[in-house]
Amino acid sequence: MSCRKLFRFPQLESNGLQFVCFPKLLLFLLCALLFLWHQISTNMATLSMKPGLRYSVSDWTTNNKQISDTAEHRRKISHEIRQDGRALRNQTANKTNWDEYESSRRLSDRINDITRWKENLKACAQEVDVEMDALTLSKEETERALAATVLPLEVTAECLTLREGRRGMELVSDPVEAELKKEVEVTDGAQRILQQCIDQAFEHLCRLQEVRQQLTIDLQDKIEALDVDMSCLSLTIQSPEISLKPNPTRVPPGTTTPQQWEHFSRYNITRAKEEMQASMQLRENSSITRAQVQNELEAQRMAMEFALRKRTHHLEQAHQELQWQLKTTRDEIAELEKDIAGLENDIQAKMAPLKLVHTRLENRIKRPGMDLCRDEVQFGLVEEAKQLDATILTLKKKLAQAQHSLQSLKQHEAQMTEDLSRKQDALSLEQRSSQTRQRLTLVANTERLPSAVVPLTNSCGRHKLDLA
Repeated sequence: MSCRKLFRFPQLESNGLQFVCFPKLLLFLLCALLFLWHQISTNMATLSMKPGLRYSVSDWTTNNKQISDTAEHRRKISHEIRQDGRALRNQTANKTNWDEYESSRRLSDRINDITRWKENLKACAQEVDVEMDALTLSKEETERALAATVLPLEVTAECLTLREGRRGMELVSDPVEAELKKEVEVTDGAQRILQQCIDQAFEHLCRLQEVRQQLTIDLQDKIEALDVDMSCLSLTIQSPEISLKPNPTRVPPGTTTPQQWEHFSRYNITRAKEEMQASMQLRENSSITRAQVQNELEAQRMAMEFALRKRTHHLEQAHQELQWQLKTTRDEIAELEKDIAGLENDIQAKMAPLKLVHTRLENRIKRPGMDLCRDEVQFGLVEEAKQLDATILTLKKKLAQAQHSLQSLKQHEAQMTEDLSRKQDALSLEQRSSQTRQRLTLVANTERLPSAVVPLTNSCGRHKLDLA
């Protein structure tokens, strides 16, 4: 509660001043002092409980020094920036004038270079057609040679398919199969080589055509570039056509270096002669390759036929040998069946003596009194019984062995019969393979290559035959 609420203060009225009496004023002042003393005491108690943050003199000094150092550093940076700005203004002005002069000089040199290359390109567009015609004829001959390899490959594939019909142990990887696979490899290799020659001829024809087109295109590009550079050289800072452009320093797609540009023009000039020289060498190589391929195919055909004849001979020998073995085995089975019947009869014949011995021994047990003795007759009968049991057991073992041997012989007879059937099938397949390969012999005797084959073309109009 404030003092104003406890005591009345002097008041100013509109009609004059009116003072309270002096004792009341003194009492009022005393109360006010007491109230102030109470507030100060309360605040002092609060401050003694929670003191505020205080800094030391060293912190204050450090802060003042930091402020001074920062101010000096900022002024130093500002001074350096001003000096650099003045130097930059002078440098950029000189640089701008010099760059403009250098650009004009470079444009003039560039115009001279383009003019020189344009004159050089005019003489390289009329020496390609004759070589393209000769290379096209060579390519067509190679295509005919490639078409001639289709029949050997078909015959070889048919022979391999026929020989896959062999059954059981006759399905062997014999020299005939190796030669057939080798023939496939040789034929595939020949096709790849011939196809490579054809592809190389295609590439050279395309390159020759590209050279002829590229020379014209390059010449036209240089004429347009010459017009552009001459127009740029005529421009000055006072020209009305100049203006600011959006992103003028961008690198357009397809931009090349001066070295690439010069190499491209020089390459267009020298490429025609190089490609024509390479085309002549390619035609010569294609001729040699066709002869080598024909020789390799003929040699492999003869090796394959020799291996097939040899394998057929071996099959015939094995077939005859198996027939003899089958006949001999059947004879042995008949003899063994007779011996088994004899063993069974012998075992049956031994049963009567065994019954006799058993009966005698059993009857002699009935002897009375002291006559029930183990005399020589008893020992003899016992020995005879053991001997008969051993004899019957031996005969039964031998009978079991004979029956097992008979079963094995019959199983082997069945296997040999099946193998003989497989050998007959294999021999028939080999004979069919020989008949199939006679088509190659007929073709080789009549003509080595087809008389006329229309060159095949792809969707782009280029001749191409791919049999791989």
